[in-house]
Amino acid sequence: MNYDEALTYIHSVDWKGSRPGLSRITELCSLLGDPQKDLRFIHVAGTNGKGSFCRMLSGILTAAGYRTGLFTSPFVERFNERIMLNNIEIPDDDLARATETVRPFAESMRDQPTEFELITAIAFVYFKTVGCDFVVLECGMGGRLDSTNVISDPTLSVITGIALDHTAYLGDTVEKIAAEKGGIIKQGRPCLYGGKDRSAMQVLSEIAAARHAPFYTVAHDRLQVLKTGLDGTILNFADWKSVRLPLLGAYQPQNAANVLTAVEILRKQGLNLPDEAVFRGIADAHWKARFELLGRDPVVLYDGGHNPQGVAAAAESIRACLPGKVNLLMGVMADKDFETMVKALSPLAVRVFTVTPANPRALMASDLAARFSSVGVPATAFATVPEGLAAALADSRENNYPLVCLGSLYLYAELVAAYRQLTK
Repeated sequence: MNYDEALTYIHSVDWKGSRPGLSRITELCSLLGDPQKDLRFIHVAGTNGKGSFCRMLSGILTAAGYRTGLFTSPFVERFNERIMLNNIEIPDDDLARATETVRPFAESMRDQPTEFELITAIAFVYFKTVGCDFVVLECGMGGRLDSTNVISDPTLSVITGIALDHTAYLGDTVEKIAAEKGGIIKQGRPCLYGGKDRSAMQVLSEIAAARHAPFYTVAHDRLQVLKTGLDGTILNFADWKSVRLPLLGAYQPQNAANVLTAVEILRKQGLNLPDEAVFRGIADAHWKARFELLGRDPVVLYDGGHNPQGVAAAAESIRACLPGKVNLLMGVMADKDFETMVKALSPLAVRVFTVTPANPRALMASDLAARFSSVGVPATAFATVPEGLAAALADSRENNYPLVCLGSLYLYAELVAAYRQLTK
């Protein structure tokens, strides 16, 4: 099996969609010899902030000399982003080999695994093969029934924050969603909650108490942002002074505070994480599509915020990093709360250029443009992403407005490709 064959197999239409439950991944891992039982995990759930948290913590562990696996989702440009070793994407040949190992066992199952379950098993096989000391493991959705929750003894469980998203699967209240994400808390193993919602905190602390799991929270009042802008942020957190964080976005200092609190807990667990490694791991953090600076002439930023909380955070980031109003290029999924997104972004927008992401669930660009127009913001729909981006860039250059692109991670790859073509 080569790389292209591996991807074709993984994305095969034979694989079912999202079907929460642990029976299939448990069976598949058992058939593979339970590779996850030979690995140590930091398990991370949460509505927003998971990816950035995982990337920073993986960087710290790597800088400290640990052989570190990183499992995240979704990818935004290339599949290999989902499985990394020391923050380097899995090589094509290694992905093909791990997929070839898993395939016969997956196909032997009466109730065959979903795509995400298959990818989880492939990651476990790879991480065991390369001898990872630790794996930073991001949940796909929820926690309790997520396939990553097949692991049984994490070094630390983390819930970065709780907000309403995936309500059809996880519940229609913060408390119900907290209960689902709190499913990753394991008997006697420490847990960190990095969010601020007190109702969610109450639910999670009760789950932790029932499982005799030490429960930690983040002291938000210990965070001090010294400077922020397009070159990143300088912050203090507790005894950590002048931490340089290159990740842009008003929400990233909170993610860094969560990571630094996790470092304190991991040190109590006996991990050797020198200060130098902590500073270097955060300073080297890069994460695509999270208020990512694509260019400076004009300023072009991309943010993958795709739910009300994520878009609210993007709006806060625009206010913090950019002077005045901005042009927006936007494409969203029809099943997201785009009405709330429009309400949050309208006060910041000079003009909106709408596009339709390449996804069956995408909202038509014309419908999104109509929503902005109805609240008094000039908006134009475009037939293709390159056309919309070309118009947005021309207007931004002519009128000296920053351009912020957002609304969906599914838009990122096509937009970045078009941006590179237009600016080469």
